[in-house]
Amino acid sequence: MKKGLSSLHVVLYSPQIPQNTGNIARTCAATGAHLHLIKPLGFSLEDRWLRRAGLDYWPLVNVTVYEILDDFFQKNPEGNFSYITKYGRKTYDQIDFSGDVYLIFGQETYGLPLALLEKNEARCFRIPMISAARSLNLSNAVAIIVYEALRQNGFPGLQRQGSLTELAHLLKQESKK
Repeated sequence: MKKGLSSLHVVLYSPQIPQNTGNIARTCAATGAHLHLIKPLGFSLEDRWLRRAGLDYWPLVNVTVYEILDDFFQKNPEGNFSYITKYGRKTYDQIDFSGDVYLIFGQETYGLPLALLEKNEARCFRIPMISAARSLNLSNAVAIIVYEALRQNGFPGLQRQGSLTELAHLLKQESKK
């Protein structure tokens, strides 16, 4: 029997665009995923665009920052590591989303280091797209794969039902302002 998802980790190697990282932080907050940022970053963690994209979700984000890639692997020696790259031979729906899952994404311009991908070729995965497209937006790619991991595991810990009554109540409160 397949072991379920224990924890979900989004790892960003050298992200360059603060708005992308802010959006990813918001996705992590909404899903309970842990966010790992590996330097060098293309922005300051105090960047206004980073904060704005993450809105008021930052207190909900479990984030760890590493000085270098080796530091990340030394502090996280075990786990189910998947490397997300346009050049992967397998698609993301083939990832084993069980145990402690680490989804590792590269920077927006060049992706993950070639040596890292070559060393882990069997664990490189892609999101299908037309051949003429260079890539998807990083925050969109993260969201696609995070929600696939959660879907395959029955959306553990997430609220699965909403209520129109709740929406009506919120709208009524807003109209009184």
